Amino acid sequence: MVRTQTLLQKLDFWVRCPDFLAWELLAEFEVYPDDPALWYLAERILASDEPDVRRYPMLRHRFGAFEQMNEALGMLIERSLVAKRHTSRGDQVGQHDYYLRARGREVADAIVHQEPDLYWYVERTQTVASLFKGLGPSGVRDRQYLQRDYADTPIGSYILSITDQARERLQRLRPPAPRSGT
Repeated sequence: MVRTQTLLQKLDFWVRCPDFLAWELLAEFEVYPDDPALWYLAERILASDEPDVRRYPMLRHRFGAFEQMNEALGMLIERSLVAKRHTSRGDQVGQHDYYLRARGREVADAIVHQEPDLYWYVERTQTVASLFKGLGPSGVRDRQYLQRDYADTPIGSYILSITDQARERLQRLRPPAPRSGT
């Protein structure tokens, strides 16, 4: 389940923009330098063609990265793979919550089993969910705005790649090589 459409859009951004995800992994590594797995995952992302091949840019809207969710989720909702619930605030919708139904999980598992290359989406979604666990929409949005290129993108423009900047940061933060036991 994902509470609020805003949170879904924020998390979707990091799946769709692997260079920004690598940047965030490096930001976490700076806070937790005893966890080199963060650096190595960022390295794996940036050493691959993932930032170019998997990137699906999003527009910068008033409150950050934005994509109209109705079209993408409409087909899943229509086929009862995902449920969308909303709570009202007066005469307006206050919040949208999204639930993966049991049939949706079965279909997703079958697709990944038939096309193992699509498991990449499972891995990235798990990474993003783990990285931002416990943060609400505002907390996730605030993290996005810490990245200067993201924050400086004009409203109505696509958020551009930061792959080169992320690769430079990766090299600056390289953890020391483990000592061999001699």
